[in-house]
Amino acid sequence: MPENSTSSLPDGLLITWFGDDFTGASAVLEVLSFSGLPSVLFLQTPTPEDLDRFPDVRGVGIASVARTLSNTEITATVPGALRDLYNLGAQLLHYKVCTTLDSSPEVGSIGCALESGAREIGVKQVPVLIAAPQMRRYQSFGHLFASFDDKIYRIDRHPVMREHPVTPITESDVAAHLQQQTAATDFGCVTLEDLKGSATSLADYFEPSNSQFAALTIDCVDPQSEKAVGALLWQSRKQHPFVIGSQGVEYALVRHWQAEGLLAPLPPVKSIGHADRMAIVSGSVSEATAQQIAWSRQNGFECIRFDASSACQSRDVLETEMQRVLSLALQSLERGVDPLIFTAEGPADSYIVKFKQTLKANSIEVQQANKTIGKALGQILYRLINEAGLGRVVISGGDTSGFATRQLGIFALTALAPTIPGAPIFKAHSHGRIDGLEIALKGGQMGSPDYFGWVKEGGGHR
Repeated sequence: MPENSTSSLPDGLLITWFGDDFTGASAVLEVLSFSGLPSVLFLQTPTPEDLDRFPDVRGVGIASVARTLSNTEITATVPGALRDLYNLGAQLLHYKVCTTLDSSPEVGSIGCALESGAREIGVKQVPVLIAAPQMRRYQSFGHLFASFDDKIYRIDRHPVMREHPVTPITESDVAAHLQQQTAATDFGCVTLEDLKGSATSLADYFEPSNSQFAALTIDCVDPQSEKAVGALLWQSRKQHPFVIGSQGVEYALVRHWQAEGLLAPLPPVKSIGHADRMAIVSGSVSEATAQQIAWSRQNGFECIRFDASSACQSRDVLETEMQRVLSLALQSLERGVDPLIFTAEGPADSYIVKFKQTLKANSIEVQQANKTIGKALGQILYRLINEAGLGRVVISGGDTSGFATRQLGIFALTALAPTIPGAPIFKAHSHGRIDGLEIALKGGQMGSPDYFGWVKEGGGHR
């Protein structure tokens, strides 16, 4: 039966989460914080002293770059971090993945994370919720759908995800996609029809399995199914404390808590105000980011290309390109114009061909090159912040955000103001000069064309 609506949420931590990329990890922070549940996102496993700086939070997360890692790297790093979070004693532990299911058997394997995480925590059954209807990501009878512009596509036909440079999606059935990534897990599905039934626990849907682990993908398409899913996750938390999914997990829980009177809805969060100067770095190759760059060029931003092929060559070549871009960006700021440093304007950009040719000629792995690009953009941004005294910046690209943010000396983020779902403005916490920086992290495929302008004006619901 549903919990008594006159009860209250337990004291202490409700959720701990581990994000497989930075923008995804920050999306959970957004959902919790703007629902009235103060939370903090750390960029590495927090020390007791780090946690002491944020008393009374209801959620604690760790951002990682696991989406870019091999299975060997995931197995070596993820279980320990999950164990540290689990030991904090929250009601639920969440391994956070992207709403577009970015992963493959070789890179960012969700299946590998499921196996190693479940083994570390000591559970056999794991719910999987990828859908997030509030972000126009839907699962229906096991298949994932996602928006692009004003249309909804099955994920294997999505204009961005079918062309993803590292983890293109070729399968829309979530269970089938994940089954390719693990030999130790059986998969089932809680369908929309199931959600209308009388079951009150996830245990009612798990069937006996001969495999080491079992997982259930869960349909979710609208507020009604979202509320039902939230109830299942919350009521099953003692038996199933480890869940894999997108920020749809938190959206569903909040929907349930509000419906049961456990959490009062808050008024929309307002803008934090206009920034006189701002800088943006983008390592995304998505069409959505291309539209944002085009809008920015037409609306007063100075768009400066960073030649990504320099990351595939010698250190001297890379540093020369970094200095060139930094000089142009500083000159732009001196003229009172905000710089937008980018590597590509969409998947058809001719510079991508140049990048791939240089990659091949120098026998560089694409994951290593992407890491080098992200770090270079982060180092450029760090110098811009310090030399120009910037108080607000944006990093575009999920993988880029992870590598670039680590160059800024930030150890934690808290939420300031929303923009599009999944890409709010944060306050950065640092032991150095960056402390208090306002920063937005945006996944490549996310956001309205005017997103960068929205951040410059301080975000806020609109």
